[in-house]
Amino acid sequence: MDTNSKACCSASRHTAGQEQPPIPTLEVAQTDVPNVPKLQDMVLIQGGTFLMGTDDQEGFPSDGEGPVREVTVKAFYIDPCTVTNAEFKQFVDQTGYMTEAESFGWSFVFHLFVSEETAKQVKTTVQQTPWWWVVEGADWRHPEGPDSHVEDRMDHPVTQVSWHDAMAYCRWSGKRLPTEAEWEFAARGGLVKKRYPWGDELKPGGKHMCNIWQGKFPDKNNKSDGYAGTAPVKAFEPNGYGLYNVSGNVWEWCSDWFSPKFHIKGKRDNPSGPPKGEARAMRGGSYLCHRSYCNRYRVAARSKNTPDSSTGNIGFRCAADVSF
Repeated sequence: MDTNSKACCSASRHTAGQEQPPIPTLEVAQTDVPNVPKLQDMVLIQGGTFLMGTDDQEGFPSDGEGPVREVTVKAFYIDPCTVTNAEFKQFVDQTGYMTEAESFGWSFVFHLFVSEETAKQVKTTVQQTPWWWVVEGADWRHPEGPDSHVEDRMDHPVTQVSWHDAMAYCRWSGKRLPTEAEWEFAARGGLVKKRYPWGDELKPGGKHMCNIWQGKFPDKNNKSDGYAGTAPVKAFEPNGYGLYNVSGNVWEWCSDWFSPKFHIKGKRDNPSGPPKGEARAMRGGSYLCHRSYCNRYRVAARSKNTPDSSTGNIGFRCAADVSF
């Protein structure tokens, strides 16, 4: 594969050419007491040492996927699924939280999902990735624009949430975002150096194992896996640790700042990424990933976005310490 990594299937606010309003206040009110996480609903990962990253020819060295290295993580809890629309609604209903997309007044929507009526109002697309349209009124409740809704998708992953939004939810829920090392350890499900959470073959026996793009990106999706956009969070089989949809469906925010090189000389014992940066790490790929363009639904694949960015294919899952 060409190791000159193309721009990935998400868009950043700084690429949109929009005049930016003041950065909104994103903290959950200090009077809100964080919930105690229901650890019985989470997956306990015992921790240990594993081989992180890949030197696979399918990978993108420029993303910092390699080299393969021994990394140790301590025990932690992680949610079996990404946060759903129903769960995020409960958070918003209890706190009155306003997401960044709502504060900015717009977010990124994949062009095939924009209605004809909303398309008439679209004035801006992302130059390098023109399938991303700047849509006024797009937010987590209205992921494809003001004339869309999530009422029939409450068991789907919440989208149009920024890293800051994810962090606010984590604070409210008493949880946190996983580190990249924790995410990959859990996503591998106990398998060693496999390309996907279930093995090395994308469709074992012809069976779809995840929600990604089929067809010719970005104009024709055959939907042979059953979905064009997001799928319910338990739509496909879980991995060996009981985690669902760690490949495809939506990108998942991690706590780390993104760097393609820091890990090469960084610590290998519970690594948490570089101390600063401009973008946060994302893992897992999304329903827009296709081998011809964004082959990042592999378990070692990485991407990034600025922490204020939100799109229709970015969500998150939560983790928690074992000390509760």
